[in-house]
Amino acid sequence: MQKERIIMGVDPGTKIMGYGIIEVKNGQMKAICYDIINLSKFKNHALKLKKISERMSELIEQYAPDEMALESPFYSKNVQVALKLGRAQGVAMAAALVKEIPISEYAPRKIKQSVTGQGEASKEQVASMLKNLLKLADDKIIIDATDALGVAVCHYFQTSSGIMNTEEKVKGWGAFLKNNPDRIK
Repeated sequence: MQKERIIMGVDPGTKIMGYGIIEVKNGQMKAICYDIINLSKFKNHALKLKKISERMSELIEQYAPDEMALESPFYSKNVQVALKLGRAQGVAMAAALVKEIPISEYAPRKIKQSVTGQGEASKEQVASMLKNLLKLADDKIIIDATDALGVAVCHYFQTSSGIMNTEEKVKGWGAFLKNNPDRIK
C-alpha cells in the first residue's frame, strides 16, 4: 500500500504562475487546490519574484506538500524571456528547498504525454483530461492552474510507477548543488 502524499505542481510564469496541489490516498488522486498568481500587475521584475516567493511560501506552509514538481522552462529564442522565466522557476524551487521539500522537473512534452497519452496535446486537452481524472468543476478551469495540476499528476504517475530514477529527486540545497554541478558558475 502506498503512503499518502501531497504533491505541489508549479507552472512557472512571469505574468501568470499556475499552481496545483493534489493529495494521493490509496492510489486515488484528488485536487486540494489550484489557482494562479497574477503577476501582470507588477511592472518591476523584482516585485514579481518577491510575490512568487511570498505566495509559494504561504502555500507550502498551508498545505505542507511532501514533494514539488515544476514544469521545466521551454527554450526561447528571446534570452531575456528565458532568463526571467528561469528566475521565476528558481524562486519557486527555493521556497520548497528551504523547507527541505524534494523537487523534480518535467518537460512540457513529458507532462502532456503523462496526462493525455500524447506529447503534442493542447492545453485544453490537458485541462479536459484533468477535469475527468480529478473531477474538477467546470467553473474552476483556469488553464495555467490546470497546467500546474498536470505537473503534479505527471509527477505522481512517474514516481508511483517506478519510472523515475531516485537520483532525479532533489532534497535540500546540498543535494541540488551536488546533482546539478553544471548550474554553478
